[in-house]
Amino acid sequence: MEQPTERENTNVVWSGTWVAERLGVGLVGDDRLPELLGLALRRNPKRAHLLVSNVLGKHVPQSPAVVYGAGYRLGERVRELLGDDAARRAVVLGYAETATGLGHSVADGVGLAPYLHSTRRPVEGVPRAGGFEESHSHATSHLLLPEDAGLLAGEGPLVLVDDEFSTGNTVLNTIRDLHERYPREWYVIVALVDMRSERDRARLTEFAQEIGARVDLVALASGTVRLPEGVLEKGQALVAEFESATSLPNAGADAGAGAGAGAGAPGGVAAHDGSRAADAADRVTGSGAVEPVPFSAGDERVRADAPDADGRPAGRTPVRVELGWPAGVPDGGRHGFSPGHREQLEAALPGMAARIAEALEIAPARQSAACSASRPDVTSRPAPARPGAAEPTAGPASDPASRPAADAAPRTAADAVSPGTGRGSGRPRVLVLGFEELMYAPLRLGTALEQVVDADVQYSTTTRSPVLAVDDPGYAIRSRLVFPAHDEPSDGPGERYAYNVAGAGFDAVVAVVDSVADTPRLHAPDGLLAQLAGHTPHVVLAVVPSYVPVLEGAPMLPDPLRGPAFSSYAPDEVGWLLQDLSEAELEAPTEEREEAIQSGGAHYAESLPVEYQPSPQYQELFKAALDTSAARIARAVGTVTETVLAERSPRPVLVSLARAGTPVGVLMRRWAQHRHGLDLPHYAVSIVRGRGIDANALRWLEQHHDPADVVFVDGWTGKGAITRELAAALEEFPGFNPEIAVLADPGGCVRTYGTREDFLIPSACLNSTVSGLISRTVLRADLVGPDDFHGAKFYRELADADVSGLFLDTVAARFDEVADAVDAEVKELLAADRAPTWEGWAAVERISEEYGIHDVNLVKPGVGEATRVLLRRVPWKILAKRGAGPDLDHVRLLAEQRGVPVEEVDGLPYTCVGLIHPQYTRGATGVDGKAVASQ
Repeated sequence: MEQPTERENTNVVWSGTWVAERLGVGLVGDDRLPELLGLALRRNPKRAHLLVSNVLGKHVPQSPAVVYGAGYRLGERVRELLGDDAARRAVVLGYAETATGLGHSVADGVGLAPYLHSTRRPVEGVPRAGGFEESHSHATSHLLLPEDAGLLAGEGPLVLVDDEFSTGNTVLNTIRDLHERYPREWYVIVALVDMRSERDRARLTEFAQEIGARVDLVALASGTVRLPEGVLEKGQALVAEFESATSLPNAGADAGAGAGAGAGAPGGVAAHDGSRAADAADRVTGSGAVEPVPFSAGDERVRADAPDADGRPAGRTPVRVELGWPAGVPDGGRHGFSPGHREQLEAALPGMAARIAEALEIAPARQSAACSASRPDVTSRPAPARPGAAEPTAGPASDPASRPAADAAPRTAADAVSPGTGRGSGRPRVLVLGFEELMYAPLRLGTALEQVVDADVQYSTTTRSPVLAVDDPGYAIRSRLVFPAHDEPSDGPGERYAYNVAGAGFDAVVAVVDSVADTPRLHAPDGLLAQLAGHTPHVVLAVVPSYVPVLEGAPMLPDPLRGPAFSSYAPDEVGWLLQDLSEAELEAPTEEREEAIQSGGAHYAESLPVEYQPSPQYQELFKAALDTSAARIARAVGTVTETVLAERSPRPVLVSLARAGTPVGVLMRRWAQHRHGLDLPHYAVSIVRGRGIDANALRWLEQHHDPADVVFVDGWTGKGAITRELAAALEEFPGFNPEIAVLADPGGCVRTYGTREDFLIPSACLNSTVSGLISRTVLRADLVGPDDFHGAKFYRELADADVSGLFLDTVAARFDEVADAVDAEVKELLAADRAPTWEGWAAVERISEEYGIHDVNLVKPGVGEATRVLLRRVPWKILAKRGAGPDLDHVRLLAEQRGVPVEEVDGLPYTCVGLIHPQYTRGATGVDGKAVASQ
């Protein structure tokens, strides 16, 4: 069969017609090839034409059920070929980037085998289990990075999945590389289409005989590509002609493919030939500006606006949706994906789809028989039928196996063409847009979404591959968006593309990325989200956590402790990366601890002071101070949080330094939720002066989050000792940013802060009763092993005195009141020079020498640190800035109770400074237990 340029008995043009007419390229083979494939052109020195699949979900938006069903049914055929026993011993391997989702769908159809896909993203610390080259590709190097080093070492069949076979070179390279390392007897090659020449088919047969292995092939359709003589040179000339003709100044993109194509900035919609279809939702004018055409009548939602002053498309602000991705389930097959992972994901899909549907504000699916029959439900699928079993006659509609094989492809070419499809149906059109190698997660979210919304749901992904875009019904790539790479790729910055999105009339786009790619570049004015917002009225962002492998031999770390079992905070407020030492006897009298610490006989983290129980007078002072300073604290919380969101990460992982940082981290999380609807992860970890941060806690964070998203949080800085401690400790963990975000930075030690004023933060006035009833952290060799988190105690018995919730609620209640002030302050801060001055450290060194202490660790600057001295150490004296007001009322009361003199001084950069007796012994204490007066 040779494909027609126009389908018989229809007016639908085949999406390969444009290329076929100009270059003479054609498809010869199975009748289904025109339904499965279109043609496009690209700049490539080895191959000008591109086979564009209509059922892959990469370049051409398609129903997620159709995309998933095509791969799933191929997997069923593989399972029938192998038999159950061999299927259990098999491994399915997909190719990056195009076939990662297809390979995963095939693995689902096989049902019994784990899945792995190659990747072009190296992952630090994960050793390579293999690699190979893709000779004709624009990006050639493939890495194999399984979490389980033995995944590819078995003797069972290896199932290799690619979207199409053109020459078979990639498969040969893969088998050659792996067979040398892990020889096996059986290989199964799977593709949507097999387009090899007879010569290439013979070459694979010869290779199989050479290595002494069985090689089988499974495909939906087969044929060859007719390539006239000189087609490569003609194709390159045609690409160059259209690149030159359609490169408009300031258009932000071009119709070309490859480096140097177009003079515009890297963003926008491609210009095309002069006969752009009338139904396109945007067009490029002679000046290069993008002009959105009005959306369909009756659409009440906010639509994309005209370009901004810089010519960039402007639109509605993207909405972020928290998926609730199941913990421990990988985002895909980059490091391996087991049948057990599949079961966990299947159970979570309906809930995640419901959250996306809520963010889309689209009506739920009609539960009529007609609606149910129109689109199979592939989100809750029973186990695949065993080989040889009869087709189910009355099984659930959710089983893709119950659908005829022909449904794996569109019934007509029109079903596969994105621009203009579905108009006039009255149902909203929603695109679920995946991200390069991240194809399976958005595909399954799309299949689940189809079941919960009354909408025409389509699916495709962004890509690294540059392809010429021509707005002609007979061409497979009608439009393209161009934007900068946003996952910091190892091969450096570059352009990325989304095809057949602009002009397709989508009412909403759900952009699905992994957390590694959720970077400022994604949110930049020329980034993907901004480009989408210029072409659809509603953009939703869903972020799947990037999976970090737990390598063999690495300790299995426990999940974080959470309230109410550990701490009085709600379980979603903070996870404690600590171990519970509540039953251990750790408290020692304050004077005894001080003598042991100063004599070098013990470290302060090896024991705990007896918890200070405030008097009624002091408790009233705390409440009064909280009422007075709540708005001030709320403003600082808002300022530091907005600064973090603007500069560090759009979705940071807050990691508080226990314990003083924890209430601040909870408040920052509440601010992000209140102002932006963000549900930020928040953890508390231990850091110990002189011994560093808990390395096991960092390893846990590496396994569950992208270290680049981690923002360490503390309450305040004094002289900056912990700031320096953290920076030194993180030298062994280079993925983490050592810069701390603090509520108050009177010492001038950090760049990210809420204020640099030294004022009373009421959480510093108390110990555990304002910090979730958690003690200071403990690090003692007989209690904390090499594979343990640092420890802490939960003082459940102090619940009646707990004011942790009162502190949080009182401050959070002032968020709206200070919002405008925060916005103005953040704007100023982002433009200001906030480089650390270390003014506090210089002052501490001066005070240490002036008072004969000669140890900066015994000088505790700032209201917070001075309060801690009075609560937990043996204070010598308090230095107070002359004229300091109510911020020091609680300090004066504590000092009076402890018999500690308060000395007012001039020229103090802090409101107050606490001094610890430099040569303390219990003999230096009076008979009443109070510190002696300074000499």
